[in-house]
Amino acid sequence: MNSERAYHHGDLRRVILDAALDVIATNGPGALSLRDLARRAGVSHAAPAHHFKDRTGLLTAVAAEGYALFADALAGAPDLRERGVAYVRFAATHPAHFQVMFQPDLHRTDDPDLLAARARATEALRAGVADLPLAGRGEDDRLAGVAAWSLAHGFATLLLSGNLADAMEGRDPEAVFRSLAGLIFTPEGRAGD
Repeated sequence: MNSERAYHHGDLRRVILDAALDVIATNGPGALSLRDLARRAGVSHAAPAHHFKDRTGLLTAVAAEGYALFADALAGAPDLRERGVAYVRFAATHPAHFQVMFQPDLHRTDDPDLLAARARATEALRAGVADLPLAGRGEDDRLAGVAAWSLAHGFATLLLSGNLADAMEGRDPEAVFRSLAGLIFTPEGRAGD
C-alpha cells in the first residue's frame, strides 16, 4: 500500500525522469533500468511502464525534454557565438540530457515530441548562422551551421569527458569557448580571410 500511496501522491513521471537523469549522469545511459528506477521511486516495478512503456520510451522522454530545454537555452542568445556558449552551458548543466539527445540509437527518433523539440533547437542554431553577414559564414549556410555545431558540440563533449582540463588551465569554459568561436566566426568574416 505504501507504493500505491507514493504513486498517487506526486508526479511519478517526473520522479522517474529525475531518477533516470541521476543514473545517466553518474553511470551513463547503459546503466538505466526501469526496475531500478521503480525501486528508487518506491513504486512497483511495473509503474514506470505506465508512463514510458519501456526503457526506450523513457530515454525518448529524456531526449525530448533535453531538446526542449536546449531550444529554450539557445533562443535567448543574441548571436551565433552566444548560441555556442549556451550550447556549452547546456551540456555542462544538463549532462544526462546531453548524453542521450545525441545518441539516436537510444531513443525513438520518430517520436512527435522529440521531433518538435529537436526542430525548435535546430531552428535556433540555424538562426544564429543566418544572422551572420555573408562574409562571416561563406556561401553555404548549411556548412557554416555544421562548422558552428561541430565546434560547440566538440568543445562541450571534450569538456564533459574531462579532456580539456590541461588546456583550460582553470579558465571559465564559456570564456574559452567565446575565444575559440571568435577564431572561426567573426562579424567581419572568418579568421584567415
